[in-house]
Amino acid sequence: MVEAAHNNPTAYGDLNGANFLVWLFSHLLADQKFISIFSMLFGAGIVLMWQKAESSGARPTLLHYRRVGWLIVFGVLHAHLLWYGDILFTYGMCGLFVYLFRRKSPRTLISSALVLAAIGSLIAIGLGFWVPHWPADIQAEFMEDWQPGPQSISEELAAYRGSWIDQMSDRVPSALDTETSELLMLYGWKASSLMLLGMALFKLGAFHAQWSRRQYLSLVGAGLLVGIPMIIFGVVQDFAKNWDIRYGLYFGAQYNYWGSYLVALGWTGLVMLWCQGSWAAALKERMAAVGRAAFSNYILQTVVCTTIFYGHGCLRDLCGPARDCSPLASPFSVRAARVALAELDLR
Repeated sequence: MVEAAHNNPTAYGDLNGANFLVWLFSHLLADQKFISIFSMLFGAGIVLMWQKAESSGARPTLLHYRRVGWLIVFGVLHAHLLWYGDILFTYGMCGLFVYLFRRKSPRTLISSALVLAAIGSLIAIGLGFWVPHWPADIQAEFMEDWQPGPQSISEELAAYRGSWIDQMSDRVPSALDTETSELLMLYGWKASSLMLLGMALFKLGAFHAQWSRRQYLSLVGAGLLVGIPMIIFGVVQDFAKNWDIRYGLYFGAQYNYWGSYLVALGWTGLVMLWCQGSWAAALKERMAAVGRAAFSNYILQTVVCTTIFYGHGCLRDLCGPARDCSPLASPFSVRAARVALAELDLR
């Protein structure tokens, strides 16, 4: 698919029948949800590393800033050389700031998380009101990014079906946008908010499977009974507005923006309930092994998938024509392989 299809599913290909169901399923349960969990765990990791370093007499601040400094470096390389959808740079930049909250109480962390989330939401809404006042040429370029014409689609597909060097013409500008304007106006606020929320949940014992079954079920209920209906309502509104660029990107996106918090917490509650039980213990151990090698698995996922689907890969013809269904098995297959081999990687 082309880049525009991530925010506007009508931008490319067929969105009917099974394709629509696949898009809806991923939009409700995955889009912004798993990255939200990843962000919360990153925040939890900041507190965990700080506590361990302090207890051992090390220098936690030096260790933290060295860690996020390397994340920024690897994030830039990852985004510009392999995949513009990198998250490491964002985590590194946000990690420079959220570390200052490491000593705060869970109540303060949650309150601060809500403030940052609200700021990100208000910026998006403000941009939506500002769009009509943009110069005509900027609006036309904006529209082309949202609903690209045949020529733009052909150029993007040609780039990623070409050699590694050919891909740079599209990947580098997209990566720069993510690392600058999109970080400042969109992604940075939510990522920082989720990190603070993760720090709070870690201090409250939520990630240690220490809560009661009722508490975890309340998280699942929030995701299932509030988060998902909220996102469904947003989808209905997007289609009612015919995926209008101003509404869909700024106003309509708010339903998934806020709903993703609740669904991510719902997934967290579900996984913690699994951790408290004895079901599928072997699978649980392998999943834990994947988590212990999160960085290498993240990079390897990019290397494997770009090698398969990009122009230098063995299935490069799938870079474009398939809308949703044909490549659906690929990410599941790659993840299944990573889970199966995770314990070997740690030996």
